[in-house]
Amino acid sequence: MPYYVNFDPVAFSLGPLKIHWYGIMYLVGFICFWLLGSYRAGRPNSGWKKEEVSDFLFYGALGVILGGRLGYILFYDFANVIDDPLRILQIWKGGMSFHGGFLGVLVAMLWFARKTGRRFFQVSDFFIPMIAPGLFFGRVGNFIGGELWGRVSDAPWAMIFPRSIDVRPWNPEVIYQQYLAGQLNDQARHPSQLYEALLEGLLLFVIVWVYSSKPRPAMAVTGFFMIGYGAFRSLVEHYREPDADKGFLLGDWLTMGQLLSFPLIAAGLVMMILASRKRVAVD
Repeated sequence: MPYYVNFDPVAFSLGPLKIHWYGIMYLVGFICFWLLGSYRAGRPNSGWKKEEVSDFLFYGALGVILGGRLGYILFYDFANVIDDPLRILQIWKGGMSFHGGFLGVLVAMLWFARKTGRRFFQVSDFFIPMIAPGLFFGRVGNFIGGELWGRVSDAPWAMIFPRSIDVRPWNPEVIYQQYLAGQLNDQARHPSQLYEALLEGLLLFVIVWVYSSKPRPAMAVTGFFMIGYGAFRSLVEHYREPDADKGFLLGDWLTMGQLLSFPLIAAGLVMMILASRKRVAVD
């Protein structure tokens, strides 16, 4: 019988304040960023101070949250926000776009570069290897929240996501009883959140961290990350259910996630080519 994904999205409560797992995952991601950045800054001849990592984390976190939320609204949820503007503030319900968050981080890097008198790619090449762990924990948060599920599958590891069951009225108790009776086995889906956690998070972190452990031409590390994320995201989109209000943008294969990832891959390739030709300074 497929596994039934039904975690409580609230980790714990402090009086009327509810702490959601999704928010905790973001916090863990920021902590990992700080720990990894402090480690890299503490290495001999890094050219960075641990205090600078803490300073950038403040700007980077703002970029992730504001950019991620605005990107989600612009790319995925604009029509609903027009009807209910307060949805913009409901971050605890999920609804964050990596592509928007990445743009927000790039803006934070540009600001930090100007603030510290560094070149932009000095900043981005140093900090970008620490981004992937946050993606890992963010996707784990999506899985716990039972959102962004995959397409229907008969794979042995396929899972039942209650919120993917299209019944009216939606009743979790009724759905669970149907699950126990084996009536939902044909509704099992790819746990695409875990695929993304492993590829865009864990594997991407390992390969970018290893790649950046040796001196590289400026912008090479940034380009390498962009290619890696775009490729992994495009791959996983083949197993992830398209957004209900958008569906496939072309035929039965092109999704919004892929459409937004292709420019990342293209820009990353251009950066890698320019870096290989040594048209930019070597840090």
